Amino acid sequence: MARPATTAEAVEGLEAQLGYQFRDRGLLSQALTHRSHRGHEGEEALLDNERLEFLGDAVVGFLVSDTLCLLFPAFSEGKLSRIKANLVSGRSLRRVAERLELGRYLRLGRGEEKTGGRQKQALLADAVEAVAAAIYRDGGLEPARRFVEEFLLEELRRRGVERLAQADFKSALQEYLQARRLPPARYKLAEARGPEHHKTFVVDLWVDDRRLARGEGPSKKAAEQQAARQSLERLPIEGLAEEE
Repeated sequence: MARPATTAEAVEGLEAQLGYQFRDRGLLSQALTHRSHRGHEGEEALLDNERLEFLGDAVVGFLVSDTLCLLFPAFSEGKLSRIKANLVSGRSLRRVAERLELGRYLRLGRGEEKTGGRQKQALLADAVEAVAAAIYRDGGLEPARRFVEEFLLEELRRRGVERLAQADFKSALQEYLQARRLPPARYKLAEARGPEHHKTFVVDLWVDDRRLARGEGPSKKAAEQQAARQSLERLPIEGLAEEE
């Protein structure tokens, strides 16, 4: 694992990889500062990246949506939504972070450092969105658009539009739960009925001690996808508390 970068290296190195030079480098420093680092070792108090991450989520979502509408004018709203969901997923954002070596540049507190924060998907995904917001705040919409096209749309070029258009409700639900520090979904086969050549599988989806949905399909995988889709359609899920 590469060593963490110093503050100066973080700003200069990341600017070079982004192909964008900040007028206000404080925005980039803020985008790289996790809340665990605030007041770290007597340093001057810095804003963390949570507000930038909030803004970046909207900026990235808008720019990805706008680009997809321009590229694929004949696609349905549902197909565009599935492609977008894949492009802005935690896994996709983590790949962007890895390409930028963003883990090296994060400013973390000791606790997050010790628990492998530089490799955590949630932290890396949030940092990508925060960097996008920092670029937008510093230079406006067009530099942010170039960032999205260069880094997030790489997934579109790498995997192809049809693969990204396929629905994967299980992964989407897992990311929803993980982002809220909730237990992972568990799928239990409840029933398999019908003749061997034409079986119907029934699967229950559980989170913690609650059954959230029941799916049916011609295979266990199809039944699991249906159960996950039902759960996603009910979001937010009432009565599930975040883990401490």
